[in-house]
Amino acid sequence: MIRRLPSQLVNQIAAGEVVERPASVCKELLENSLDAGARQLDVDVERGGLRLVRVRDDGDGIPASELALALDRHATSKIATLADLEGVHSLGFRGEALPSIASVSRLRLVSRTAGDEHGWAVEGPAGQDPVPAPHPPGTTVEVRDLFHNTPARRKFMRTERTEFGHLERVVRQTALARFDVGVRLRHNERGMLELPAATTPGERSARLETLLGAAFADNALGIEYAAAGLSLRGWIGLPTFSRSQGDLQFFFVNGRMVRDRLIAHAVRQAYQDVLFHGRHPAYVLYLEMPPAGVDVNVHPAKHEVRFRDSRTVHDFLFRTIERAIAAAGTERPAGGTPARAVSPAHAGNRAPARAETGALQASMRFQEPHPGPGPAIGAGAGTQVAEAAPDAQAPPLGYALAQLHGVYILAQNARGLVLVDMHAAHERITYERLKRAVEQGGAGAQPLLVPVSVALTRAEADLVEAEQDALARLGFELSRAGPESVLVRGLPAPLREADANALLRDVVADLARHGRSSRVRERVNEVLATAACHGSVRANRRLTRAEMDALLREMERTENSGQCNHGRPTWTELEMAALDRLFLRGQ
Repeated sequence: MIRRLPSQLVNQIAAGEVVERPASVCKELLENSLDAGARQLDVDVERGGLRLVRVRDDGDGIPASELALALDRHATSKIATLADLEGVHSLGFRGEALPSIASVSRLRLVSRTAGDEHGWAVEGPAGQDPVPAPHPPGTTVEVRDLFHNTPARRKFMRTERTEFGHLERVVRQTALARFDVGVRLRHNERGMLELPAATTPGERSARLETLLGAAFADNALGIEYAAAGLSLRGWIGLPTFSRSQGDLQFFFVNGRMVRDRLIAHAVRQAYQDVLFHGRHPAYVLYLEMPPAGVDVNVHPAKHEVRFRDSRTVHDFLFRTIERAIAAAGTERPAGGTPARAVSPAHAGNRAPARAETGALQASMRFQEPHPGPGPAIGAGAGTQVAEAAPDAQAPPLGYALAQLHGVYILAQNARGLVLVDMHAAHERITYERLKRAVEQGGAGAQPLLVPVSVALTRAEADLVEAEQDALARLGFELSRAGPESVLVRGLPAPLREADANALLRDVVADLARHGRSSRVRERVNEVLATAACHGSVRANRRLTRAEMDALLREMERTENSGQCNHGRPTWTELEMAALDRLFLRGQ
């Protein structure tokens, strides 16, 4: 028998989609408050939200004549036609939240508009007339005993601490979405969060530090860029400030917090050359775009969106973030002072890498060291000391002072001491040079005077033969010499000094490790990263001052030079104030 379901049951079924836990209730209520123009949000919670979730705002309020209607299913002031839905500006629009919440809780709604002498209250479910109640302008929604009439749902709730953790994250997301709105959170009558409205840059920085921690604030780059009707702003964490999980990833589309696979892929791809495998970037980003270009009505809880031109959005995010990371290569080291905002529009304006001439050519070939122009004072084994240029003319990474144990370059800039991991830095330079060569049509091959025979397994030799043309584009001249051997006749020009045997073995092993799907054209960056490691200067290689300075200048011209190909920092800086504190600590 087909029958019409009672409205209460319909609302409870809808609540199964909209109201997952107390955090879901809080999210819906906060969104309604923001849509009403609130400038202050007060959230009171008891027992993780299961006993009470109360949200009070100072927004426009609801007229007494419409108060009862607010608890009716599909009743809303935010849309009226299909055209409104296709270009929705508000966070809420379905008119399901309040009736769904009221069907599984004891809900009380009190509101007052600016023109009323007092407030009006109504209790759910719908059908009751409002009664007078004292209340300042704005609205308060009080939700008590969530799931009291659906015990099966209540059994799925976690501990009080866990539920409050989810709810607190929702409040923090709201505070990140709207810096211009004050936010207060109390749990079991204990203050947990007190955030006044943040309108100045200093106030916004303070809120960011409160919500995400001082470490993020100190290792974040400001970003702001607009193109093709899209605008992206916010903060991206330095690659050296990566996380073991994606817990510091917040992305807002037109003010709405979303979790979208296309967005996640674009950001991950932008970081792919500067992060360890398995590490996650940290970011708080705000994408603004025409409402008609994004469909927000694709998920019951409005967590996901669908872009009408997904390729354009993906490429915009990827290019913008990638260029911002590249532009920040020598802006500051890991653990340094906060960097200035980076505009990706100027990220490509850095001086292009020039041909290897003079000292730079010497740096790339690493000739035998010769005494520097300055006096060697107190130089021990593996240490070379040289005279630095005046600070006033020092470039970002300064000028070389010495080489420490054949591993680190010590340099002096205007702020203090710079330490550079020369192998990691040169590895990044070589990698970027190889990428540019491939993008410009292929890396040039340097023929070997005497071809080198490399012994491989039959499967590895078969793989080399199958990918011979693709490897040739990277600068490898190879030919099959036997069932289990390959002849190397040429190497990529930037790697002409590398050990051909070891280089080819590592490249082939890298491809074979990923199986059949790992063709060269699909994993070209990984192949180039492996090759770059072989082409970079090794530890214990002594460099002259000219060679060290040439390496520093090349770092300043190279994108992403702040991290090696595996995400490790290539340099760091100790400012004079920090050095002074080391010697004043005991006084």
